Amino acid sequence: MSVWWKITLMAAFASLIAFCQPAAAQTTRIDASSWSAYKAKFLDTSGRIIDNANGNISHSEGQGYGMWLAYLANNPADFEQIWYFARTELLLRDDGLAVWKWDPSATPHVTDTNNASDGDMLIAYALALAGSAWDNQDYLEAAAKIANALLAHAVVKSGGRTILLPGVDGFDAPGRKDGPVINPSYWVYEAIPVMALLAPSDAWHTLTIDGLALLRSMQFGPRKLPADWVSLRRQPQPAEGFDAEFGYNAIRIPLYLARAGVSDKELLLRLQAGMTGSDGLPATIDLKTGQVKQSLPDPGYRIVNDVVACVTRGTKLPESSRQFAPSLYYPSTLQLLGLAFVGEKHPECL
Repeated sequence: MSVWWKITLMAAFASLIAFCQPAAAQTTRIDASSWSAYKAKFLDTSGRIIDNANGNISHSEGQGYGMWLAYLANNPADFEQIWYFARTELLLRDDGLAVWKWDPSATPHVTDTNNASDGDMLIAYALALAGSAWDNQDYLEAAAKIANALLAHAVVKSGGRTILLPGVDGFDAPGRKDGPVINPSYWVYEAIPVMALLAPSDAWHTLTIDGLALLRSMQFGPRKLPADWVSLRRQPQPAEGFDAEFGYNAIRIPLYLARAGVSDKELLLRLQAGMTGSDGLPATIDLKTGQVKQSLPDPGYRIVNDVVACVTRGTKLPESSRQFAPSLYYPSTLQLLGLAFVGEKHPECL
């Protein structure tokens, strides 16, 4: 490591510790019983987080979420176990990013070597938070390597915007005729300022600004919602080859916005209204017709609307959202992230 790189890294870590100072004196944000229930359901002894609604595969997103939740539960041992699997089984690419998919039923287990940029960002973010809180230099250095790899390979300029490619391969021209294609739910807004400390560049700030501007402009169909997958070749529009829907990916966008402190009530309330069916439940939505495709009664999906109601109107979370009984990996993860956020930032809603 060069002297210049050491100095740069030390300065970044000092800034990171200052930025994350509330975390440095960390308190538990997820109670022990909820974390125990989550890991009993989804954490394998190898350290992999199991997506039990998707063929029991593991992926970089799941490892990143698992590390983040272990940090919020203030459990360094579980964090290290999940990180061990991520670094030994997923961080296999030459560019410093993680392969996105690991299938226990396949040989070899890695069945797709492309990355998923949100998974990379989640892993780097969790490492940065844990490294700062628990004074672990190895975590901070690993976080910096991933952040720099994202900056070099997935944060790109296109059409005058700075965007996050969902993966290094397959989402931009010339291989993708309607490229670039983005997934607006891959912007983990609260993590981006930390990425800027780990890999200093003005591009991160622009990524946030342009991501929010794009999100405000994505008002597809009668419900005025973003799509899971969006082409930016001309004006933003649902990408070819994907269902034109507000789907399982996009359902987390309002939660990400709220957690990041984005106070755009008009945007939050538009998303909340658009994603809610006549039964009052969040849902996946056919963007062309505005019809509900599937209602989502799991508390982990309902809490997204509850968090929006909390930050925009001060509405208390219903008891059903406050009780944690894990079922499926994805909504259970969203529920814990929602509960941790409300408990820390809006205890008046509990």
